[in-house]
Amino acid sequence: MLVFLCTALFACMGYYEMRDVLPDQVSIVEGEQENFLEQLERPWLTLDDAIPASGRESFTLHCSLFGAIPLKQIKVQVVEPTDIYVSGNTVGVYMETQGVLIIDSGEITGEDGLNYQPAKNLVQPGDYIVAMNQEQVGNKRELIHKIQTCDGSSVELSLLRRGEEIQMALDPIVDEMGDYKLGIWVRDNTQGIGTLTYMDQDGNFGALGHGISDVDTGELMQIKNGDLYRAQVMGIHKGTKGSPGELSGLIRYDNSNIIGKISKNGENGIYGSLDPQYAQSLSFQPVEVGYKQEMELGEASILCSVDGKVEEYQVEITSIDLNHPDTNKSFVLKVTDQRLLEKTGGIVQGMSGSPVLQNKKIVGAVTHVFVQDSTGGYGIFIENMLKNNKDYAM
Repeated sequence: MLVFLCTALFACMGYYEMRDVLPDQVSIVEGEQENFLEQLERPWLTLDDAIPASGRESFTLHCSLFGAIPLKQIKVQVVEPTDIYVSGNTVGVYMETQGVLIIDSGEITGEDGLNYQPAKNLVQPGDYIVAMNQEQVGNKRELIHKIQTCDGSSVELSLLRRGEEIQMALDPIVDEMGDYKLGIWVRDNTQGIGTLTYMDQDGNFGALGHGISDVDTGELMQIKNGDLYRAQVMGIHKGTKGSPGELSGLIRYDNSNIIGKISKNGENGIYGSLDPQYAQSLSFQPVEVGYKQEMELGEASILCSVDGKVEEYQVEITSIDLNHPDTNKSFVLKVTDQRLLEKTGGIVQGMSGSPVLQNKKIVGAVTHVFVQDSTGGYGIFIENMLKNNKDYAM
């Protein structure tokens, strides 16, 4: 009986393991359907006897064990071969939030010496103040001015919370200095450096490989607008075990250094359009897009600029997850190029968005560095970045 139970258990584990290994959906280039079937070959795995040879934009591939036990249905999208221009340039990012971001509520010492918390349990970290007394709030300065001129009267805030607008009334408190306060900590913009991943044929770009979240709330920042700037790497803090490194950059925030407009801060990167006049000053090279099922363990390379010039460095793909719930962590890579290891210690902050190349195609971008091992990190499949770009391009 025990042997039977163990056998059944291992069979069940094998079933789910094989199902998880197979992708839920894929994109394949027209004419490469047969190659795709070869990539899926596994012991005991049975696929459809025939699939469309051409003329179909999508179809469903049925997979089973031993031709009898249903395993998975894979949604297949047939696409045309696509070339994009990959970069690797370090760029500066400046984004203004949609309204004013609430970081947290706080305590105010009133003019009577007592402590007050007028916003406690009312506002939440991650809320955005978009209006006050039915007048739009564009930035922190506007909000402060409106509060100071309210004469102590109750104010009505319009908050954007997880996509839903809600109304809320708060009573200002006069603090020790005689200023009106609502007891909230706010922020209205963010800036930093990252890596430009690609530009498509229409001048739309994708960068970073992950969205920009607020450092305090951890929430993805909702932006009103933003600009992409030229950036100059001024120094490198090498990564070590337990301490991720970073690139130190100089960004001159004047109009002559703007190279593009940011229109979207998404889960899989930031997106927008490049100014054709300034795009010519960046490093680009045309490369064919490779899809996730084409990736393989082993040698690959990344493009990045850590000392003022985009260079190609060798890495190794050590793990691939075709169905990872967090698309920003779809594969694991390890830096093997001694030149980059000597310069940075591996992957450092500021390299997010570095294009990942394999077999002369762009297959992904760097997204994270491992805290305990700066030589390794996560990456995102390039098709996920491109999907976001098509949805949100200007």
